[in-house]
Amino acid sequence: MRISLKWLRELVDVSISPEELAETLTMAGFEVEEIEDRRPWASGVVLGKIIACEQHPNADKLRVCQVDVGSGEALNIVCGAPNARADIYVPVAVVGTYLSTIDLKIKPAKLRGVPSEGMICSLAELGLAKESAGIHIFELENPELGSDIRPLLGLDDVILDLTATANRADALSMVGVAREVAALTGASLRIPATNGFAIEGKESPDLAVEISEPQGCPIYIGTAIEGVKIAASPAWLQQRLQAAGVRPINNVVDVTNYILLEWGQPLHAFDRDRLQSFTGTQDISIGVRFAKTGESFKTLDGQNRNLQAQNLLITASDKPVALAGVMGGEDTEVHEGTQNLVLEAAIFDQATIRRSARAQGLRSEASIRYERGVNQAALATACNRAVALILELAGGTATVQKTASSGEDLSFSRSLELRLDRVNLVLGQLKRGQTGGSKYLEPEEVKNILTALGCEVVPTEKERVFAITVPPYRYRDLEREIDLIEEVARLHGYDNLCDTLPSKTEPGYLSPEYAAIRNVRSAFRAAGLTELMHYSLVKTEGDNQVVLANPLFVEYSALRTEMLSGLIDAFQYNLEQGNGALNGFEVGRIFCKDGDAMKEADAVAGIIGGDPTVWKWQQGGRDRPLTWFEAKGVLESAFQELGLSVEYQSDSSNTRLHPGRTAALSLNGKHLGVFGQLHPQLQQEKDLPEQVYVFQLDLAVLLGELGRSSNLTRKFAGYSSFPASDRDIAFFAPVEVPVVDMQSAMKKAAGSLLDSVELFDEYRGDNVPAGQRSLAFRLIYRAGDRTLSETDVEPAQQKVRDVLVEKFGVSLRS
Repeated sequence: MRISLKWLRELVDVSISPEELAETLTMAGFEVEEIEDRRPWASGVVLGKIIACEQHPNADKLRVCQVDVGSGEALNIVCGAPNARADIYVPVAVVGTYLSTIDLKIKPAKLRGVPSEGMICSLAELGLAKESAGIHIFELENPELGSDIRPLLGLDDVILDLTATANRADALSMVGVAREVAALTGASLRIPATNGFAIEGKESPDLAVEISEPQGCPIYIGTAIEGVKIAASPAWLQQRLQAAGVRPINNVVDVTNYILLEWGQPLHAFDRDRLQSFTGTQDISIGVRFAKTGESFKTLDGQNRNLQAQNLLITASDKPVALAGVMGGEDTEVHEGTQNLVLEAAIFDQATIRRSARAQGLRSEASIRYERGVNQAALATACNRAVALILELAGGTATVQKTASSGEDLSFSRSLELRLDRVNLVLGQLKRGQTGGSKYLEPEEVKNILTALGCEVVPTEKERVFAITVPPYRYRDLEREIDLIEEVARLHGYDNLCDTLPSKTEPGYLSPEYAAIRNVRSAFRAAGLTELMHYSLVKTEGDNQVVLANPLFVEYSALRTEMLSGLIDAFQYNLEQGNGALNGFEVGRIFCKDGDAMKEADAVAGIIGGDPTVWKWQQGGRDRPLTWFEAKGVLESAFQELGLSVEYQSDSSNTRLHPGRTAALSLNGKHLGVFGQLHPQLQQEKDLPEQVYVFQLDLAVLLGELGRSSNLTRKFAGYSSFPASDRDIAFFAPVEVPVVDMQSAMKKAAGSLLDSVELFDEYRGDNVPAGQRSLAFRLIYRAGDRTLSETDVEPAQQKVRDVLVEKFGVSLRS
């Protein structure tokens, strides 16, 4: 919130500099992001009067003005503004003035041969507008020529751009900030007085207020005002709104915005005649209800909004006229011809307004305050002050005021117990310096701090225990004893508390699960893959997706059920940007819905593609597609780094993958995931390279295997110093028999002497029976304690032959 220091000083006697005040507020938890000092913007600019204005002899668009700035001799100034004329009061930058907002120093000059001794300024040149059609003209009575124009334009001010935490709704108002400054500095506080007014319209049309949703709107006050005259607001009001970043509109709307800034209470003014025309009845019945299916209405920003069931509405004769707590309707807004008003002042439920605003993708100054919670106890005060200001600035008469409430006991006070021993235990010792005194906060110090915050502090019968009554404007955030302790620490100053370290410390460590995840990431990076990260939110496309109730965008309206889609899109995007193939992996979470139950799991997914070679001169500069075995080798290298032995089985269940080049992965009999080539149809749709491979693994299965005791610590096995004995075996085998099954059978049959089994040849074609393929394996036997003889190797080799024939029906060739 933008805080005008000039306005703040009317509410609290603060005499410290803006920089000191900003430091004080920041240390108390209200971060001041920027200090906007407006005073240098117009330093040296004075009030002048154009006493004569003539056409420039050598330029059609320039005028030569004689300007009186109270120095006794008129200044000759050449001006190009179309609205320059005699007998008007204007801001004049005399020679030597530096206009910081446009980086211009005024010097004597000649314009088309005519001397100019200054510049008549527009609001844009003074930093108060982005663009100006001409010079600024003052409407003044009894002006003092030559006086500083900064007080006339509100440029004798400093603006603090203050950010408050979400729990401090009271800091979104000038009164709330003034209370905080008074508590921090000990200055006296002056709360704005509410001028009295009388309800005078006993014979005026009736105004009824009815609340259909008391939980969404516990209190609603409607006030009818007749005979107002819409006009521009006085300068002081416009300047305060502009300093806060609010555009002035007219006196009635400006008053509602002024009260919002002053008290943090949103208000809205309806045109009563338009309400009557809109509803077709003279008697106005204001209601509060939720929207019905198919309803719509146009808001003040000109947009026609389709309403949803969570939108809370203000209605007139059951017709929507405003989005409650967010924005009013265009059909009933106050305009230049408005004569009669209905002023709304209400309290709306925080969660209800938050859901309503998000459902429409709309946030306003009003909704921001309602979402955080406004001071319910000050509702009538803010409403009455607004009515009094409207009557003062726009005239008219307050004729009817009706209040509707939920009927519940709306008590805004809360009593808490505060134990002084607990305060000192939480906050610890103080930095007293050389002033002496206790190392801990004294009861009187605690009492003074809380009293400064507006709390009522009374000792109880218990020793060193206070009974604290929380003020209404802090009702929403001071709920527990620890909240009071935080306030004591905040106002006493965090920098005045001693820094203490725990007496015993322990070295940090990674949990076994997190260490295993780190190893998984490291293994895939070592295999040459780049780690990626995508949003867990995707478009709504499947039946088993978990769909968000209030998505920010359509593209992020559901939780992902798998990770391959994001990787494929990233691969495609990198190709389109000319960055080449993206070989990467991602560790993330996937979600799904099984009936009414929602499930989530962690997964590892990756994508591999593009030409694996660096230099392409041997291929004539053409790309060489990545083969299935090369892609599988990348995955295998990661598994080898992790010390895992993964088995592959042919699989064609995934419709996005090539039915003949897809494998289901398993680890110790548990399903691990899938690996395969993208389906050619999908590859053509995405315009991807010829062969792109993807994988998705169940991280829980992977971590479960890594967590086994045998994998927690790598064990070194000594190398055999004896020579190996190798044997080759070749045979015809049915095409449908997986090689991995035959390798497993051979290892099991040969026993401990078999060191490794490697497929080194596959052939299909002439001289091979139909439906079969020729395979050749090399089996290496080795012992760690001796050189193997034929009598050691041949029995094991014979067992291998036998198991292949019996189990797989192969035809041996050697």
